[in-house]
Amino acid sequence: MALSKSSVTVTHISTATAIISIDGVNFLTDPVFCPAGSAYEYDGWAKAPNLHEWGFTDKPPTSTLRSIAGPAVQLHELPPIDAVLLSHEDHVDNLDPMGRQLLDGRRVYTTPDGEKNLQPRPGVVGLRPWQTVSANIGGKQFRITGTPCKHFPGGEVTGFILESDSFGVHPDSGLPNVVYFSGDTVWIDELADIKNKWHVVVAILNLGNALFPYPKGVLQITFDGAQAAHLMRVFGADIMVPIHFESWEHFTQHQAELLDVFKKEGISDKVHWLKPGVATKIV
Repeated sequence: MALSKSSVTVTHISTATAIISIDGVNFLTDPVFCPAGSAYEYDGWAKAPNLHEWGFTDKPPTSTLRSIAGPAVQLHELPPIDAVLLSHEDHVDNLDPMGRQLLDGRRVYTTPDGEKNLQPRPGVVGLRPWQTVSANIGGKQFRITGTPCKHFPGGEVTGFILESDSFGVHPDSGLPNVVYFSGDTVWIDELADIKNKWHVVVAILNLGNALFPYPKGVLQITFDGAQAAHLMRVFGADIMVPIHFESWEHFTQHQAELLDVFKKEGISDKVHWLKPGVATKIV
């Protein structure tokens, strides 16, 4: 399956940071450009509601998030960026201090909470789940829709549907062809509604089975391989592009493990792996 009159090229930079180039229009996802070994103290539970329900009797301790690999493309090596798709601004492995430099004077699509926290930048647009905005970006007309996510208690996260008339429609369903960027999420049944609204040609998925400890155990906060395979089957999506499965200590499923899962799930032929730093045509 291909987009009718459009092409998509993806360059994976690091973690959830990638350039999605659609007909020469460059979207940058979740900009993180810190070097390997960067460490950040993070109070991940600060905004979580009802902390006692999670087993906390006192103020939760801070955790250290540590990167284990740097970006394949440096900040100064980026091509011109037309817009940023920022799934959430409050986690440093999705927006670090260097990545924040890219937000000034630029179109940024993120969560409503992110729009507020990133003020006074006038180019930042917060999207609620299923909210669609239209914009001329790089001379091309796009519709951008926020999608629901479940990531960390108390925080907002969004995924994105990218749509343009030039993508055409699926010949069988008649649904608009789209590109989907998941943001940080685990599988939730609400995501199944996507298949009723659009045909996903390219699904760029944040994987890694990221885990975060709390007194009652560990919390899964991003897709694992089995959930990603389930998503592909439910959506009837054509191509999966995996990202966000390396670079940080709290990721637990890397490429080797994902290869095994996708083989067992019978979807290996739908998976398009990327070489970091190399622009790869997907469709």
